[in-house]
Amino acid sequence: MTSSCWVPVPEDSPFPLHNLPYGVFAPAGGPPRIGVAIGDHVLDLAHALGDDDTFARPHLNPFLAQGRERWREVRARVTALLTDEAARPTAEAALHARDAVRMLMPFRPGDYVDFYASEHHAANIGRMLRPGQDPLTPQWKHLPIGYHGRAGTLVVSGTDVVRPWGQTRPADGGEPPFGPSRRLDIEAEVGFVVGTPSPQGSRVGVGDFEDHVFGVCLVNDWSARDLQAWEYVPLGPFLAKSFATSVSPWIVPLEALGAARTAPPERTAPLRDYLRDGADWGLDLTLEVRLNGQLLASPPFTSMYWTPAQMLAHMTVNGAALRTGDFYASGTVSGPGADERGCLMEITWNGENPVALADGSTRTFLEDGDEVAITATAPGPDGTRIGLGEVRGRVVDRP
Repeated sequence: MTSSCWVPVPEDSPFPLHNLPYGVFAPAGGPPRIGVAIGDHVLDLAHALGDDDTFARPHLNPFLAQGRERWREVRARVTALLTDEAARPTAEAALHARDAVRMLMPFRPGDYVDFYASEHHAANIGRMLRPGQDPLTPQWKHLPIGYHGRAGTLVVSGTDVVRPWGQTRPADGGEPPFGPSRRLDIEAEVGFVVGTPSPQGSRVGVGDFEDHVFGVCLVNDWSARDLQAWEYVPLGPFLAKSFATSVSPWIVPLEALGAARTAPPERTAPLRDYLRDGADWGLDLTLEVRLNGQLLASPPFTSMYWTPAQMLAHMTVNGAALRTGDFYASGTVSGPGADERGCLMEITWNGENPVALADGSTRTFLEDGDEVAITATAPGPDGTRIGLGEVRGRVVDRP
């Protein structure tokens, strides 16, 4: 892809020409519409392209539903607009400064599934909760474990997160206490947005991943560990996970991540055919987790045991349909190092090792007023790097 972009792009920008992520923005005094990020600007696609009112909508779903060939066509047209001096007058009039617009939820969620795809995360949690036993459950290396979340509580980055209330485990076997969570955690994850649907009763194979998934974003799956510990058995996550899941406002298309493709980790258990029925690849993404501006960890997505295509294949192997706007997330991204863990439960080892902050305070879990920001970068062409933007949220006691 050419790099002769006439829009000035700072050298350290996460959004150079070879990225071009999609989002929904509201200009000052104007209605929501679809844009593409370029440097410090947003290109208003309805204005710049002019021939498709799909881009004047308040969410990406109608565009996502048009499918992979259309996604490629629009990306090529946007690239041409931003590199052709003859097109500059038209496109320049459609540019907005990114810091002058309000970013909104980029897509209208359908179903939401959260996976548990990091072996390092799953093993760390197992060591804490089941000491002396195999840290991984018997099925873990045979299938991507996941659960259905609550799509209605997906929120865009910047939305305050209200501390959840619920029941917790009684200390003495008496009545369970009811009140605000005191072990509120984060989970640094990567999310995948489905564009092209599939019919009920069919399966989406590993090799069909790119025909259905449009792009990638960042996720913070806020988690109330004390609520989770009481409700988890026998049916799994419920209120501990359903109060808020934050999503970054920019969706990076798979087309932008060609240089970030990487081989998945070596498998140590045989896979069923449906989990290896086509070309499969992982993504070389490096996440950064910050609490109140302080870097806590840099989890590598490269180390994920299950790939995005395998998660999608497993999600549909029983014949479950895909719908435009369906969304699934990877589960906590963690690596082998102590500085590569993607949640506070791991970072503080379930509260045993508090984190020291620059202001002299410590944390085991989140306090009111704490703000968490997750960013990520990926390799771009010719040794460059691109960014996935940021997902940010602040904990509040009440709205």
